[in-house]
Amino acid sequence: MLPVDFIESMHQQMGNEAELLIRALETEPVTSVRLNSKLDVLTFPGEPEEVPWHLDGYYLSERPQFTLDPLFHAGCYYVQEASSMFIQQALEQYVDPSSIVLDLCAAPGGKSTLISEYLGGDGLLLSNEVVRQRVFILSENIQKWGNGNTVVTHNTAAEYGERCKHLFDCILVDAPCSGEGMFRKDAQAREEWSLKAVKLCAERQRSILMDVWDALKPGGVMIYSTCTFNEEENEKNVEWLAETLGADILPIEHDPSWGITEGRVGYHFYPHKTKGEGFYLCALRKYDDEPLDQARIKAPKKEAPMPHPEYMPVMRSWLQHPDDWAIRYSDRFATAYPLKYKEIVDWLATQLTSISTGFGLGEERGRGIAPQHSLSMAKDLRKEAFPNVPLNLEQALSYLRTEALVLAGIPLGLVLLTYEGVPLGFAKNVGNRLNNLYPNEWRIRKL
Repeated sequence: MLPVDFIESMHQQMGNEAELLIRALETEPVTSVRLNSKLDVLTFPGEPEEVPWHLDGYYLSERPQFTLDPLFHAGCYYVQEASSMFIQQALEQYVDPSSIVLDLCAAPGGKSTLISEYLGGDGLLLSNEVVRQRVFILSENIQKWGNGNTVVTHNTAAEYGERCKHLFDCILVDAPCSGEGMFRKDAQAREEWSLKAVKLCAERQRSILMDVWDALKPGGVMIYSTCTFNEEENEKNVEWLAETLGADILPIEHDPSWGITEGRVGYHFYPHKTKGEGFYLCALRKYDDEPLDQARIKAPKKEAPMPHPEYMPVMRSWLQHPDDWAIRYSDRFATAYPLKYKEIVDWLATQLTSISTGFGLGEERGRGIAPQHSLSMAKDLRKEAFPNVPLNLEQALSYLRTEALVLAGIPLGLVLLTYEGVPLGFAKNVGNRLNNLYPNEWRIRKL
């Protein structure tokens, strides 16, 4: 049952239309996914329907058990609310793909993987999560997506504002909110909602915006979003930001047939009008009336050590475009990240708490170098560098449970396991069995 105070507040905000919203919140939620470029064709049952505001978004006719799909674990798609894919429209209309972008409140990673895909090989994404338990889920999803243009961090908004002044061309603040837009699919959100919680969320959102504001360049774009309906957390916060911190509110072009509701400022997704959960988004441009005072980006005083020289050509042979990547080495582990942004990424490592950078490339083991699992997820992996061993569904799920495999007729040593042509990870054939090298912390725990 919906909270009584919520129903009353929606009647005050929406008038008679509130009844349509309330009825919609008692219906079944829809399931939508956004495809990764790793996947060429849809593999879902039924006839998926396109999400109109994102070319790679699809509604599914039924919700499959994603855990049973190896392609899900390989990062071939992300299960994401269709409404939140509207961020793509704000990016396309106001953010150049060569930008440096911060996703401040990023876990579990749906919006970050969307931004990462939009930036491609031209831009750089800092994907941040302040909650320690959630930042590792974020890092896992980023690595599975496989672009390598992302640094995952664990910092506060204030730390970004203080240490990264005027660094970002765009900042997304998908702010922690009261969760009204999730009432249809999350019983806990209904139970925890209250008018007091709405007020506390609105205050916290303003604090976050204030803290991170200095990290945005003059003339840069702030994208503010929530998964809630009320004006306290949406329109009123945006108007406060524009007036207090100094920004112009930007229109976002959209097709009227999409059913998006224009608020006093910003755009609402109501489930009785759009196919998806509740969502709000507004884009703003910071006033360009102050001089650029960017934090001084300086290379670290001491270059990080490099692996044994003979390992470098080996690791580069694992990549399709080795000249695009810088390689950092630490505690036996080599990491690949965009050479174009080497100076900035190296400097950021001295300013922020980095959880993962780019993708793991190699690990020194004994007298040799072995690939890290993240390399198998990377889109720049040169699959031909390793013997490819295709798995059927049963074998793939066994591998993803980190069980030992016994396969006949495959070469000894390290092999790349695939499912429907997509890499799942590495294993080592020691003769009588394959040693499973899938990360234990990523394994399937329940089927």
